[in-house]
This record gives sequence, structure tokens and C-alpha cells, in this order.
Amino acid sequence: MAGDLALDPVTFEVLKNSFITSVDQMGEQVLRTCYSFVIYNRDFSSALHDAKGECAAQGNQDIAVHVGTLHFTCQEVMRHFESDMHEGDVFAINDPYAGGTHFSDVRLIRPIFADGKIIAFSQSNGHWSDVGGSVPGSFDVAAREMFREGLRITPVRLFDKRGLRKDVAHLIASNTRDPASIIGDIQAQAEATAVCEREILRLVSKYGRDTVETGLSAVQDYVERSARQRIAALPDGEWETVDYIDRDPAGGEGMIPIRIKMTIKGDRVTYDFTGSHPTIGSIYNSAFGATFSAVAAGMKTFFPDLPLNSGFYRCFDIIAPEGSIVDAKWPIAVTGFLMPFEKIMNSIYEIWSKLMPERALACAFNLEYLLTGGLDARSSDKPIFMFYDWLPGGWGGRNGKDGSNVTTACFGTGLMSQPVEGQERANPILTTKCEILTDSPGPGKWRGGAGVEKISRMLQAEKTVISYICDRERAVVWGIEGGLPSMPHGLTLTRAGGKGPERLGSIFSDVPIGEGDVFSRPTAGGGGFGDPLERDPRLVIEDIKDDYVSVARAAKDYGVVVQTIDAELCEYEVDKTATDALRASIRVERVAKVRLDPELVAQRFRSGALDVFDVIRQHAVILDWGTGALLPESTRQFRESFERRSVANWAAVG
Repeated sequence: MAGDLALDPVTFEVLKNSFITSVDQMGEQVLRTCYSFVIYNRDFSSALHDAKGECAAQGNQDIAVHVGTLHFTCQEVMRHFESDMHEGDVFAINDPYAGGTHFSDVRLIRPIFADGKIIAFSQSNGHWSDVGGSVPGSFDVAAREMFREGLRITPVRLFDKRGLRKDVAHLIASNTRDPASIIGDIQAQAEATAVCEREILRLVSKYGRDTVETGLSAVQDYVERSARQRIAALPDGEWETVDYIDRDPAGGEGMIPIRIKMTIKGDRVTYDFTGSHPTIGSIYNSAFGATFSAVAAGMKTFFPDLPLNSGFYRCFDIIAPEGSIVDAKWPIAVTGFLMPFEKIMNSIYEIWSKLMPERALACAFNLEYLLTGGLDARSSDKPIFMFYDWLPGGWGGRNGKDGSNVTTACFGTGLMSQPVEGQERANPILTTKCEILTDSPGPGKWRGGAGVEKISRMLQAEKTVISYICDRERAVVWGIEGGLPSMPHGLTLTRAGGKGPERLGSIFSDVPIGEGDVFSRPTAGGGGFGDPLERDPRLVIEDIKDDYVSVARAAKDYGVVVQTIDAELCEYEVDKTATDALRASIRVERVAKVRLDPELVAQRFRSGALDVFDVIRQHAVILDWGTGALLPESTRQFRESFERRSVANWAAVG
């Protein structure tokens, strides 16, 4: 039997790396043959599974959001078809209630046969830019149930020994806004699974079926054994934290808590989400599969050298209360699961930073999706266009190192930043600005990475609407160990011939826009790590030279007084005497500022005496950033977080 076969170390190592390479080859196939611009920019992932559906290998650039879900969907297909699987079959599924993420992530799964027996499965998952639903891009933030989100694909046979089942494929594609691209992506993903199949069968021909099957099991055991040894070396204990979704659009004012208690006992970790908020009246809910993936991706960040497979998943348990925002059940809307996903990841970063301080990092910016769709009037036949964009931003400051600048979100580090030239060719949208945003990094002894600002203008289009899927407009990206927050997210729209900019915020769908309208959106930087008053003034000078920090905020956030000698030549110098005096003054006054009456802060913001950075970083107050109205419950929650993560770590004065 395969399970009784022992592998020598060389064969084990060859197979382990060959399995990973087979998955990477799937990714290269998708990248070169896909039709969708979204998938071309690497919003996809792949996996190799053993005969039980367990994940045996993922690729080197598969995005974090998919890593812990692919074995669930493979096993769901196996349950549906059981003994009714044959050579040449490829199955499709996108069901988030069966272990997937959201309806846009469509998985194609191929059983791999050797000697008439299934020995493995290959799986290709791609994010289709539209799967139907009530708005272009299939992200309707007002949806409370899945029926407005798009097509739910329960396991279905999409290919058989005769090839593509065109009736099924066209049924699926016809329920989207871009059927031609969908058919092309189906073919690309199916061929990717065949690439993996050929590689596994090559290994079978070289080493034998039993050896390959043993290898698929052994690589999982290796990861499990390695991870358990490292966990066992850590102290037993419990650690807790909380992060927030900005709001429930269907509810009252106040942020939505996601609570995590992590327990280590021996060589096992448990993540308990008890106390997290019930599901909300929007798409910002997570089914269990996505929550599992967030835990896996967050924890794996602290074990970067280990391959990723189901052996890693055996090392932890999850307690997720049914009906909560982290365990939504059918038919609750879940397309925006990425918002709780990133809160879970950053919370896990925070907890593990205490256990592994050498790898510590503060909160990263939140992924945002901009979706604009309509009729492209640049050509006479006015085809449907689907502009689906995301931006990079800043990661959190680290222990001894600044955060990464202009990096794709922790949600999907394999994603590429989309080239504007390609976007402009495919869509009637012109990008007029895309650059690093000064003062976006969260201040700290080690500052967060910088975010960006992108401004775009609508060209010739008809019947066009815009949707924006984002968060951390109120639950602003936070610092740790005394570090400071970044800045709020949110989109601003300036209509052609209108009175001026209109802030639409971080969550809206189906807003009509027309030719000449301009929309602008920033991404936050990462949170700061450590007290910003302890940052070396020479590093602040370098940040000013690089336009990461302005001279004014160098004084306000870091207490560093900088004299400008020649800005064009980047010549600046620190006024040491003034800096020492300013830092001493800030140390005395800053705690009182954090506890100042929030309504007074709001009044001063509305009068122009304070800007957004002052309100967030000095006073820890959350406002409606369009009107300046105080949000009292959100402020209370944010201040509680700020006190714990920042104020509690500042050195006492006097």
C-alpha cells in the first residue's frame, strides 16, 4: 500500500518541490491564456490535492484569500459526484456556503487518474470580473441576501471525455455581463488543471503511482510536524484582541466588532470568535470557509518558510458562532467577505507579534474595489465595459523596520497593481493621477508604509454606474506598541459642471456617473510601530525627501522641527534644540489631547482649525468625514482601541 511506503529524503524533497512546481505551472498557464484583465493581474490561485481532497501543494504566488478554501471546495465536489467521476471530467463550483469565498471566485477541479484510480485533484480558481447580480461587478453593498449578488454555482460537471459541455458553460456565461470573457476563462482554467495533471502523471511514470501517492501524504505530514514543533516551543496561554468593520449600512451608528481569543495549549492553537457581531445587512459577512482562510493566511505569515498545505491546517481549530459575521449561512450576502477577512488577518498579526516580536508588524491598509460598468461609447456598437480596479497601499511598521510602501493588500499579496495603460485601452476611463500619498504612513518609531492616491475621469460612456467596496473609513488603520494610525479611506466624486467635490465614502453601489465626472480615492498607509517620538530625526528627514512625510506633520506627529534649506534640492536640516523642546511638550500634552471632549474636536474640524490627521492621530475621534458630524459610538470604540494599542505603550511623563 502507498501509505506503508517510506520515502528516502532525496525522493521526498524532489516530490515536495515538484508538487509546488506543478501548481506554479498551472498559474503560468492561466496567466498566459485568460481573457479577463482581472485574472491577468493575478487574481487567481491553484492547488494540488490528494485523493481525499486535502491540499498537498499551493503555488509560490497564490493569493492569501484562497489558500484555506480550496480543499473545502474540492471535497464538496467529491461529495456531490462520489463514484461518478471519470477521466476527462472537470467540475465547477463557486459556492461560498460550501467552503468557498464569494461568487466571483469560480473554481474548476479535475480528478487525476492513474491506472484507472483517482490519485489526486488539480484545481484552478479565478476571480471572474462579473457573475451577474444587480450591479456591474456583482458587488451590491445593499444586498442582504445572495440573490442580488450573482450566480451561485453548486458542483456541476463542466467538461467530460468529449470536452466542454457547451450547454452548461453557456448557461453560466449568459448570466454574466461579459459572456465571451467567461467562456475564455473557463477554457484557460480547465487547461491549467490539465497542465498539472500532465506533470503528476509524469511523476507517476518516473517514480510509480504508490510513491507519488505516498509523497502527497508525506508533504502534509511534514508541514504538520514542523508547525507543531514550533507551536509547542511557545508558551501556553491566551491572547485576545478586537477589530472592527466600519458600520452596518442597515443599522445604527457604531462599528461592528470581530473578537478573537487565541489559545495555545501544547502543540495546538485555537481561535475563538465568540462575541463577534451577528451578520449585518450588507455584503460584509464571511462564511466559514473564508474565515478559515483568513486564520490560515494570518498565522502562516509567521511561518514563512513552511510550504502551505493541509498539514498546516491540522494545527489549529476555529470556534465561529453560527450566524455571526464570521460564519454566515445561506442565504446571507457574503460577497464583501474581504472586509472581515482583513480584520481577522490583522488581528492575528497583532496577537502573533506578541509571541514572535522579531516578526511583529502593525495593521496594514484595507483592500478596496472600484467597480464601474456601462456602455463604451467610444465604439459604434457600444459594448458593455467592466472597469474593476484595486489599489496598493501601505503595510504596517515592523519591529526594527518601516512598513512596505505601495504594496498589494494582505488579502492577496500575489495580486499585481493593474497597469493604467491596459485599463485605459479596455475602458472609457482616463487616469490623471496615481502617486504616493504624502503623510499617509502611520507615524511610529518605525513608520507604516505609504499609500497612494488615484484620480480618474470618465470618458465617452452611457448608462454608467460606479460602486465602491472598502472599509477603514472609521475603523482607521491602527498602530501598535505606541504607534499612530494612518488615515481614513473614502472616494470623492466631482461631477462635470457640478458645484464641487462630493464625498461618497467607503461603501456605496450603483451610483450613476457620466462623461467628464472625476473620481478620486486614496489608500491608507500602514499603522506605525512604536512611539513616533522615538524615531531617529535623520529618518524623518529622509522621509521628507521622499515625500512620505510633510514638514508640517514631521513636527505634529514626530515632534521633529525641520528647517527647509532648498526643497528642490531636497536640502533640509533638523533644529535639534527646537525638536527636543517640542518632543518634551508633546509628551506632556498628548494623553490629554486623546481624551479631549470629542464634540469640541468635531467643532474645531468643521471650523478648519484641525485636519483629518489631527482628528485621528492627536484626538482619536471619528467623524462623518463629509459633514464633520461626530460619530459618538464609533469614537468610543476607536478610542478604546487607541488607548490599548498606542497610549498604553507611551512612556509615562514625570
